[in-house]
Amino acid sequence: MKNETINKTDKTKILSSALRVISGAGSALLKICLLIVFVAVISFSFLSLYQYLLSSPYMRLEEVQITGVEEKLRAEIIEIHHLDADKSLLGINLNELKREIEKHPWIRSVRLERRFPNTLIIDTERQEPLALVVMEQMYYMNRYGEIFKEVDGQDSVDLPLITGIAENTVKAPELLKNAAHVMGILKAEAEPLSLSQVSEIHVRNSDEMSLYFNHLKAEVRCKWHHLEGKMDGLRKVSQHLAKTGKMEQINRIDLNYMDGAVVSYKKS
Repeated sequence: MKNETINKTDKTKILSSALRVISGAGSALLKICLLIVFVAVISFSFLSLYQYLLSSPYMRLEEVQITGVEEKLRAEIIEIHHLDADKSLLGINLNELKREIEKHPWIRSVRLERRFPNTLIIDTERQEPLALVVMEQMYYMNRYGEIFKEVDGQDSVDLPLITGIAENTVKAPELLKNAAHVMGILKAEAEPLSLSQVSEIHVRNSDEMSLYFNHLKAEVRCKWHHLEGKMDGLRKVSQHLAKTGKMEQINRIDLNYMDGAVVSYKKS
């Protein structure tokens, strides 16, 4: 009799435990369902709000502020990318628009900003040609040594020439950066050795270049990474040749010597 009572008690405990487990599982499932419903409602609310803002007249694009370019290029950017159309400021994909604008040959980089509720800011870095690179075609190069545009018949060509670089060589980017470095040094110089007086830079190899100035009918040979330290010597040689009237007689000024410059004269 006692054993039967114990068995009944055990069965009752097991049944109670099972009911608690089922009740707990049901409560957890209910909580999960309620959480899913809550997230769905919130998501739908945000989506509805976003759709409303996209079509709201308070978020229409009314003003485009473009800095860094002249009026002609500004108008071109607005027309090509349809920024004068009646569109939502919120609906503009800034990353895609940035990529598209930077495809323009005269635009190096762009920074975009939404200024709510109605203004789009386009801050541009315009390409500034530093030289003309003569390869199979003629190209514009900027101050970073980057080729950015093939020169056509309407483009200005009143710039120094860079020659001696083959278009298909893998070293071309490096050689162009070296030439840009040299031009940066000359840009800081006063005339007649300033960049404005350079007619051509001929790249001889990865180390050497030949410079040609408008006032100096001779080759100035140098290593590009040594030029800055050689400019004082070149200046003195140039002044001496001008004073002695021998400017037209020289053939080459070679700066690749430890003790200074070596001047070679034309043969009689």
